[in-house]
Amino acid sequence: MRQPAPTVGHVTITEQTPAPARNPEHPPRLVLAELVPDVYKAMARFGAAAGAGLEPALVELVRIRASQLNHCAFCLDMHTKDALAQGESVERVVQLAAWEESAHFYSPREVAALELTDAITVLTDGFVPDDVWERAAARFDDTELAQLVAAIAAINAWNRFGVSTRMVPGHYRPRRG
Repeated sequence: MRQPAPTVGHVTITEQTPAPARNPEHPPRLVLAELVPDVYKAMARFGAAAGAGLEPALVELVRIRASQLNHCAFCLDMHTKDALAQGESVERVVQLAAWEESAHFYSPREVAALELTDAITVLTDGFVPDDVWERAAARFDDTELAQLVAAIAAINAWNRFGVSTRMVPGHYRPRRG
């Protein structure tokens, strides 16, 4: 008797095809953790402290969004895996690249955080607009807002380390529990 085809969500898997050949990995330019361990450890402490007063899911959304804007593949790999391991939905992670068009996936507080992330990360106008700041201030108390600004600054610093040293994505494994 023939077995029914397996399904994933609403999609029936009817045929297994081999994965296409991949390009080789690029090597990192530098390994900061080995060359400047004190800087690396300080950045790790800064990143942990920056997000400590906020919801873990919100912090991961902010980290992913800034990493998208900065094209940091290593940080995207890390923070999407961390978010999914913490129970975040694939749908919300995937929609982050177009969050303004899919704001209904996020709470008003998350939208304010994402808008502020975009404004702080992309400083092409030279400042964070007052209306963006005011919308974030309406959703976060002063301490939370300071934590959010610090979390955005921390991931932007990590992104600059990642893209300049060509940190290699694909090998990160999230902590469990």
